[in-house]
Amino acid sequence: MTEYLTNYMKYIEDRLEKCSSASEIDEIMDEHLKKIGFMQHERIVHFLVTMLFSVILAIFIAVLVFTPNLPTLLLVTIILVLLIFYIKHYYFLENTVQKMYKVYDSILEKQKKLRVNAE
Repeated sequence: MTEYLTNYMKYIEDRLEKCSSASEIDEIMDEHLKKIGFMQHERIVHFLVTMLFSVILAIFIAVLVFTPNLPTLLLVTIILVLLIFYIKHYYFLENTVQKMYKVYDSILEKQKKLRVNAE
């Protein structure tokens, strides 16, 4: 997903820069709005998974406090490592979706300019 989003952001910014017609900017806008919707859904799913792992980690830490043993410690460690990677990925998704909002604003600006020039 990281590579996909990174490539998409480069693609859409290049396409926006080269765009010179109102019909093309409308196509770019439609495509970008769909991608924003997909990424918002992806972001919500990853947020929920991250929160679930956080709750599970808290439960197992409580279990570890009351019944310290090696298998529980191992499980807490595994969950903690997974949670770190989920947080890192969620952070990337969150920042990229916010960049997508800024690109959306740029598309709106360019749409207005192209429509004014076309008149």
